[in-house]
Amino acid sequence: MEQTLAKGKQIQDDYAAVVKKLRAMLHFTEVQLRAHKNQTLFLMHIAAKTLPKGLHCLPLCLSTEFFMSNSSERHFPNEEKLVDSKLYHYALFSDNILAAAVVVNSTITHAKDPANHVFHIVTDTLNYAAMKKWFLANPPGKATIQVQNVEEFTWLNLSYSPVLKQLGSSSMIDYYFKSRRVESDSNLKFRNPKYVSIMDHLRFYVPEIFPKLDKVLFLDDDVVIQKDLTALWSLDLKGKVSTCRESFHSFDGYLNFSNPLISENFDPRACGWAFGMNIFNLKKWRKQNITDVYHRWQNLNHDRLLWKFGTLPPGLITFWNRTFTLDICGLEHMLEAIYVLSMFISLD
Repeated sequence: MEQTLAKGKQIQDDYAAVVKKLRAMLHFTEVQLRAHKNQTLFLMHIAAKTLPKGLHCLPLCLSTEFFMSNSSERHFPNEEKLVDSKLYHYALFSDNILAAAVVVNSTITHAKDPANHVFHIVTDTLNYAAMKKWFLANPPGKATIQVQNVEEFTWLNLSYSPVLKQLGSSSMIDYYFKSRRVESDSNLKFRNPKYVSIMDHLRFYVPEIFPKLDKVLFLDDDVVIQKDLTALWSLDLKGKVSTCRESFHSFDGYLNFSNPLISENFDPRACGWAFGMNIFNLKKWRKQNITDVYHRWQNLNHDRLLWKFGTLPPGLITFWNRTFTLDICGLEHMLEAIYVLSMFISLD
Protein backbone atom coordinates (compact mmCIF):
# COMPACT_ATOMS: atom_id res chain seq x y z
CA MET A 1 0.00 0.00 0.00
CA GLU A 2 2.86 2.37 0.87
CA GLN A 3 4.48 1.68 -2.48
CA THR A 4 1.17 2.27 -4.28
CA LEU A 5 0.57 5.58 -2.47
CA ALA A 6 4.12 6.72 -3.15
CA LYS A 7 3.72 5.92 -6.83
CA GLY A 8 0.39 7.76 -6.95
CA LYS A 9 1.92 10.83 -5.31
CA GLN A 10 4.74 10.82 -7.84
CA ILE A 11 2.23 10.65 -10.70
CA GLN A 12 0.31 13.57 -9.17
CA ASP A 13 3.50 15.62 -8.90
CA ASP A 14 4.29 14.82 -12.53
CA TYR A 15 0.84 16.03 -13.63
CA ALA A 16 1.32 19.28 -11.71
CA ALA A 17 4.64 19.84 -13.46
CA VAL A 18 3.05 19.13 -16.85
CA VAL A 19 0.20 21.59 -16.16
CA LYS A 20 2.69 24.25 -15.08
CA LYS A 21 4.76 23.69 -18.21
CA LEU A 22 1.69 23.83 -20.45
CA ARG A 23 0.61 27.12 -18.87
CA ALA A 24 4.06 28.56 -19.48
CA MET A 25 3.94 27.40 -23.11
CA LEU A 26 0.47 28.90 -23.55
CA HIS A 27 1.59 32.25 -22.15
CA PHE A 28 4.66 32.25 -24.39
CA THR A 29 2.51 31.40 -27.41
CA GLU A 30 0.10 34.25 -26.64
CA VAL A 31 2.98 36.71 -26.38
CA GLN A 32 4.33 35.52 -29.71
CA LEU A 33 0.87 35.74 -31.27
CA ARG A 34 0.43 39.36 -30.21
CA ALA A 35 3.86 40.23 -31.53
CA HIS A 36 3.14 38.55 -34.87
CA LYS A 37 -0.23 40.31 -35.15
CA ASN A 38 1.41 43.71 -34.65
CA GLN A 39 4.11 42.83 -37.14
CA THR A 40 1.47 41.65 -39.63
CA LEU A 41 -0.41 44.95 -39.34
CA PHE A 42 2.81 46.86 -39.81
CA LEU A 43 3.73 44.89 -42.95
CA MET A 44 0.20 45.24 -44.32
CA HIS A 45 0.48 49.03 -44.07
CA ILE A 46 3.83 48.94 -45.83
CA ALA A 47 2.44 46.72 -48.60
CA ALA A 48 -0.59 48.96 -49.06
CA LYS A 49 1.59 52.04 -49.46
CA THR A 50 4.23 50.45 -51.69
CA LEU A 51 3.11 50.60 -55.30
CA PRO A 52 5.02 49.61 -58.42
CA LYS A 53 6.79 52.56 -60.01
CA GLY A 54 4.57 52.36 -63.07
CA LEU A 55 1.43 52.96 -61.01
CA HIS A 56 3.02 56.01 -59.38
CA CYS A 57 3.56 57.40 -62.87
CA LEU A 58 -0.02 56.75 -64.01
CA PRO A 59 -1.62 59.78 -62.27
CA LEU A 60 1.21 62.01 -63.49
CA CYS A 61 0.77 60.87 -67.09
CA LEU A 62 -3.00 61.25 -66.94
CA SER A 63 -2.75 64.71 -65.38
CA THR A 64 -0.32 65.82 -68.07
CA GLU A 65 -2.64 64.60 -70.81
CA PHE A 66 -5.61 66.32 -69.17
CA PHE A 67 -3.97 69.75 -69.00
CA MET A 68 -2.58 69.40 -72.54
CA SER A 69 -6.07 68.73 -73.95
CA ASN A 70 -8.43 71.42 -75.19
CA SER A 71 -10.98 72.80 -72.75
CA SER A 72 -13.75 71.42 -74.96
CA GLU A 73 -12.39 67.91 -74.39
CA ARG A 74 -12.57 68.11 -70.58
CA HIS A 75 -16.33 67.70 -70.21
CA PHE A 76 -18.42 64.55 -69.87
CA PRO A 77 -21.56 64.06 -71.96
CA ASN A 78 -25.13 63.81 -70.63
CA GLU A 79 -24.64 66.30 -67.79
CA GLU A 80 -28.41 66.77 -67.61
CA LYS A 81 -28.69 63.25 -66.14
CA LEU A 82 -26.66 64.20 -63.06
CA VAL A 83 -29.76 65.55 -61.26
CA ASP A 84 -32.39 63.23 -62.73
CA SER A 85 -33.83 61.46 -59.65
CA LYS A 86 -35.49 58.82 -61.85
CA LEU A 87 -32.10 57.31 -62.70
CA TYR A 88 -29.83 55.09 -60.59
CA HIS A 89 -27.21 57.23 -58.87
CA TYR A 90 -23.97 55.92 -57.34
CA ALA A 91 -21.60 57.82 -55.04
CA LEU A 92 -17.94 56.83 -55.01
CA PHE A 93 -15.36 58.75 -52.96
CA SER A 94 -11.83 57.68 -53.84
CA ASP A 95 -8.31 58.87 -54.64
CA ASN A 96 -7.45 55.53 -56.27
CA ILE A 97 -7.97 55.74 -60.02
CA LEU A 98 -7.72 52.04 -60.82
CA ALA A 99 -9.93 51.02 -57.90
CA ALA A 100 -12.60 53.51 -58.96
CA ALA A 101 -12.41 52.21 -62.52
CA VAL A 102 -12.94 48.63 -61.31
CA VAL A 103 -16.04 49.59 -59.31
CA VAL A 104 -17.59 51.56 -62.16
CA ASN A 105 -16.79 49.07 -64.92
CA SER A 106 -17.88 46.01 -62.94
CA THR A 107 -21.20 47.69 -62.14
CA ILE A 108 -21.86 48.74 -65.72
CA THR A 109 -20.77 45.39 -67.14
CA HIS A 110 -23.61 43.64 -65.28
CA ALA A 111 -26.24 46.39 -65.57
CA LYS A 112 -29.24 45.54 -67.74
CA ASP A 113 -29.61 49.13 -68.93
CA PRO A 114 -26.33 51.05 -68.47
CA ALA A 115 -27.83 54.27 -69.83
CA ASN A 116 -29.88 54.62 -66.63
CA HIS A 117 -26.86 54.52 -64.32
CA VAL A 118 -25.07 57.67 -63.13
CA PHE A 119 -21.75 57.61 -61.26
CA HIS A 120 -20.70 60.54 -59.09
CA ILE A 121 -17.00 60.28 -58.23
CA VAL A 122 -15.43 62.64 -55.70
CA THR A 123 -11.66 62.76 -55.35
CA ASP A 124 -8.98 65.08 -53.98
CA THR A 125 -7.13 67.88 -55.74
CA LEU A 126 -4.02 65.79 -56.34
CA ASN A 127 -5.91 63.15 -58.33
CA TYR A 128 -8.74 65.23 -59.80
CA ALA A 129 -7.22 65.82 -63.25
CA ALA A 130 -5.96 62.25 -63.52
CA MET A 131 -9.29 60.75 -62.43
CA LYS A 132 -11.19 62.89 -64.90
CA LYS A 133 -8.82 62.10 -67.76
CA TRP A 134 -9.09 58.36 -67.09
CA PHE A 135 -12.87 58.33 -67.46
CA LEU A 136 -12.79 60.73 -70.41
CA ALA A 137 -10.42 58.36 -72.18
CA ASN A 138 -12.20 55.21 -70.93
CA PRO A 139 -15.93 56.00 -70.75
CA PRO A 140 -18.06 53.20 -69.24
CA GLY A 141 -20.38 52.64 -72.18
CA LYS A 142 -23.67 54.52 -72.03
CA ALA A 143 -23.45 55.31 -68.34
CA THR A 144 -23.04 58.89 -67.15
CA ILE A 145 -19.94 59.97 -65.23
CA GLN A 146 -19.22 62.97 -63.03
CA VAL A 147 -15.88 63.66 -61.33
CA GLN A 148 -15.78 66.31 -58.60
CA ASN A 149 -12.97 67.88 -56.59
CA VAL A 150 -13.55 67.85 -52.83
CA GLU A 151 -11.72 71.17 -52.55
CA GLU A 152 -14.51 72.82 -54.54
CA PHE A 153 -17.07 72.09 -51.82
CA THR A 154 -16.92 75.56 -50.28
CA TRP A 155 -19.60 74.63 -47.72
CA LEU A 156 -17.28 71.98 -46.28
CA ASN A 157 -15.25 74.28 -44.04
CA LEU A 158 -14.04 74.53 -40.44
CA SER A 159 -17.10 76.43 -39.30
CA TYR A 160 -19.42 73.69 -40.58
CA SER A 161 -17.52 70.44 -40.10
CA PRO A 162 -16.01 69.64 -36.67
CA VAL A 163 -14.16 66.68 -38.14
CA LEU A 164 -12.06 69.06 -40.26
CA LYS A 165 -10.84 70.74 -37.09
CA GLN A 166 -9.98 67.40 -35.54
CA LEU A 167 -8.14 66.15 -38.64
CA GLY A 168 -5.93 69.23 -38.58
CA SER A 169 -5.29 69.25 -34.84
CA SER A 170 -1.72 69.00 -33.53
CA SER A 171 -2.56 65.94 -31.42
CA MET A 172 -3.87 64.08 -34.47
CA ILE A 173 -0.81 65.01 -36.53
CA ASP A 174 1.54 63.96 -33.73
CA TYR A 175 -0.22 60.61 -33.44
CA TYR A 176 0.15 59.79 -37.12
CA PHE A 177 3.52 61.27 -37.98
CA LYS A 178 5.49 60.80 -34.78
CA SER A 179 6.32 57.80 -32.61
CA ARG A 180 5.79 55.26 -35.37
CA ARG A 181 7.33 52.28 -33.56
CA VAL A 182 5.20 49.19 -34.05
CA GLU A 183 6.25 47.67 -30.74
CA SER A 184 4.90 50.62 -28.74
CA ASP A 185 1.41 50.68 -30.21
CA SER A 186 -1.14 47.90 -29.78
CA ASN A 187 -3.63 49.79 -31.98
CA LEU A 188 -1.51 50.01 -35.11
CA LYS A 189 -4.51 49.40 -37.34
CA PHE A 190 -5.91 52.78 -36.27
CA ARG A 191 -2.75 54.57 -37.34
CA ASN A 192 -3.59 54.48 -41.02
CA PRO A 193 -3.18 57.91 -42.68
CA LYS A 194 -6.53 57.48 -44.42
CA TYR A 195 -8.16 58.38 -41.11
CA VAL A 196 -6.74 61.91 -41.33
CA SER A 197 -8.23 62.45 -44.79
CA ILE A 198 -11.57 64.17 -45.26
CA MET A 199 -12.16 61.75 -48.15
CA ASP A 200 -12.88 59.02 -45.60
CA HIS A 201 -15.55 61.15 -43.91
CA LEU A 202 -17.38 62.42 -47.02
CA ARG A 203 -19.94 59.60 -46.65
CA PHE A 204 -21.55 61.62 -43.85
CA TYR A 205 -22.15 64.55 -46.21
CA VAL A 206 -23.94 62.76 -49.04
CA PRO A 207 -27.10 64.96 -48.87
CA GLU A 208 -25.00 68.12 -49.07
CA ILE A 209 -22.94 66.79 -51.97
CA PHE A 210 -26.07 65.75 -53.90
CA PRO A 211 -28.76 68.25 -52.84
CA LYS A 212 -31.09 67.42 -55.75
CA LEU A 213 -31.09 63.62 -55.34
CA ASP A 214 -33.48 61.54 -53.23
CA LYS A 215 -31.67 58.21 -53.09
CA VAL A 216 -28.02 57.26 -53.62
CA LEU A 217 -26.16 53.96 -53.61
CA PHE A 218 -22.82 54.52 -51.88
CA LEU A 219 -19.94 52.23 -52.89
CA ASP A 220 -16.51 51.83 -51.36
CA ASP A 221 -13.63 51.49 -53.81
CA ASP A 222 -12.78 47.94 -52.63
CA VAL A 223 -15.82 46.17 -54.07
CA VAL A 224 -16.41 44.39 -57.36
CA ILE A 225 -19.99 44.02 -58.61
CA GLN A 226 -20.95 40.78 -60.36
CA LYS A 227 -24.65 41.20 -61.21
CA ASP A 228 -27.22 43.90 -61.87
CA LEU A 229 -27.95 46.07 -58.79
CA THR A 230 -30.97 48.01 -60.02
CA ALA A 231 -33.32 46.06 -57.71
CA LEU A 232 -31.75 47.86 -54.74
CA TRP A 233 -33.52 51.09 -55.70
CA SER A 234 -36.93 49.44 -55.33
CA LEU A 235 -36.30 48.50 -51.67
CA ASP A 236 -38.86 49.81 -49.20
CA LEU A 237 -36.79 51.08 -46.28
CA LYS A 238 -39.87 51.32 -44.04
CA GLY A 239 -39.19 54.94 -43.16
CA LYS A 240 -35.55 54.29 -42.27
CA VAL A 241 -32.57 56.27 -43.52
CA SER A 242 -30.57 53.21 -44.55
CA THR A 243 -30.47 49.41 -44.44
CA CYS A 244 -28.11 46.79 -43.04
CA ARG A 245 -27.49 43.08 -43.58
CA GLU A 246 -26.47 40.40 -41.10
CA SER A 247 -24.18 40.93 -38.14
CA PHE A 248 -20.61 42.05 -38.73
CA HIS A 249 -19.32 42.59 -35.20
CA SER A 250 -20.99 43.81 -32.03
CA PHE A 251 -20.90 47.46 -31.01
CA ASP A 252 -18.50 46.80 -28.14
CA GLY A 253 -15.81 45.98 -30.68
CA TYR A 254 -15.82 49.59 -31.89
CA LEU A 255 -17.09 51.81 -29.06
CA ASN A 256 -15.77 52.44 -25.55
CA PHE A 257 -18.56 51.15 -23.31
CA SER A 258 -16.64 52.12 -20.19
CA ASN A 259 -17.68 55.68 -21.02
CA PRO A 260 -21.22 56.51 -19.76
CA LEU A 261 -22.03 58.48 -22.91
CA ILE A 262 -21.75 55.21 -24.82
CA SER A 263 -23.03 52.71 -22.26
CA GLU A 264 -26.18 54.74 -21.50
CA ASN A 265 -27.18 55.16 -25.14
CA PHE A 266 -26.21 51.98 -26.97
CA ASP A 267 -26.37 48.21 -26.65
CA PRO A 268 -22.88 46.62 -26.54
CA ARG A 269 -24.22 43.43 -28.16
CA ALA A 270 -26.02 45.24 -31.00
CA CYS A 271 -24.98 44.01 -34.45
CA GLY A 272 -22.69 46.26 -36.40
CA TRP A 273 -22.53 46.65 -40.16
CA ALA A 274 -19.96 47.97 -42.63
CA PHE A 275 -19.87 50.78 -45.18
CA GLY A 276 -18.99 48.66 -48.24
CA MET A 277 -22.27 49.34 -50.04
CA ASN A 278 -25.14 51.42 -48.73
CA ILE A 279 -28.47 52.64 -50.06
CA PHE A 280 -29.24 56.03 -48.51
CA ASN A 281 -32.68 57.60 -48.39
CA LEU A 282 -31.64 61.25 -48.63
CA LYS A 283 -35.14 62.60 -48.01
CA LYS A 284 -35.25 60.90 -44.60
CA TRP A 285 -31.65 61.88 -43.96
CA ARG A 286 -32.44 65.57 -44.42
CA LYS A 287 -35.69 65.39 -42.49
CA GLN A 288 -34.00 63.76 -39.48
CA ASN A 289 -30.89 66.01 -39.65
CA ILE A 290 -28.58 63.01 -39.63
CA THR A 291 -25.50 65.10 -40.43
CA ASP A 292 -26.14 67.16 -37.28
CA VAL A 293 -26.23 63.92 -35.28
CA TYR A 294 -22.85 63.00 -36.73
CA HIS A 295 -21.43 66.44 -35.89
CA ARG A 296 -22.70 66.26 -32.31
CA TRP A 297 -21.01 62.93 -31.65
CA GLN A 298 -17.81 64.05 -33.34
CA ASN A 299 -17.68 67.02 -30.98
CA LEU A 300 -18.22 64.73 -27.99
CA ASN A 301 -15.33 62.56 -29.18
CA HIS A 302 -12.83 65.40 -29.56
CA ASP A 303 -10.49 63.66 -27.11
CA ARG A 304 -11.02 60.23 -28.78
CA LEU A 305 -12.36 58.63 -25.60
CA LEU A 306 -15.62 57.35 -27.16
CA TRP A 307 -13.90 55.61 -30.08
CA LYS A 308 -10.49 55.74 -31.67
CA PHE A 309 -10.52 56.51 -35.38
CA GLY A 310 -12.26 55.60 -38.60
CA THR A 311 -15.77 56.13 -39.93
CA LEU A 312 -17.47 52.90 -38.88
CA PRO A 313 -17.82 53.75 -35.13
CA PRO A 314 -19.45 57.15 -35.78
CA GLY A 315 -21.50 55.48 -38.52
CA LEU A 316 -22.88 52.93 -36.08
CA ILE A 317 -23.74 55.75 -33.69
CA THR A 318 -25.14 58.16 -36.28
CA PHE A 319 -27.44 55.57 -37.84
CA TRP A 320 -28.44 53.91 -34.55
CA ASN A 321 -32.09 52.73 -34.91
CA ARG A 322 -32.17 54.25 -38.40
CA THR A 323 -31.24 51.17 -40.43
CA PHE A 324 -33.59 48.68 -42.06
CA THR A 325 -32.53 45.03 -41.89
CA LEU A 326 -32.78 43.17 -45.17
CA ASP A 327 -34.46 39.79 -45.54
CA ILE A 328 -31.51 37.62 -46.53
CA CYS A 329 -33.62 34.71 -47.79
CA GLY A 330 -35.60 36.99 -50.07
CA LEU A 331 -32.54 38.73 -51.46
CA GLU A 332 -30.25 35.83 -52.36
CA HIS A 333 -30.33 36.79 -56.02
CA MET A 334 -28.98 40.24 -55.14
CA LEU A 335 -26.43 39.14 -52.60
CA GLU A 336 -24.85 36.87 -55.17
CA ALA A 337 -24.10 40.01 -57.13
CA ILE A 338 -21.44 41.24 -54.76
CA TYR A 339 -17.88 40.05 -54.34
CA VAL A 340 -16.14 41.90 -51.55
CA LEU A 341 -12.41 42.47 -51.23
CA SER A 342 -12.89 43.61 -47.64
CA MET A 343 -14.39 41.48 -44.87
CA PHE A 344 -18.02 42.54 -45.10
CA ILE A 345 -20.49 44.47 -47.19
CA SER A 346 -23.57 46.22 -45.87
CA LEU A 347 -26.61 47.09 -47.93
CA ASP A 348 -27.56 50.27 -46.20
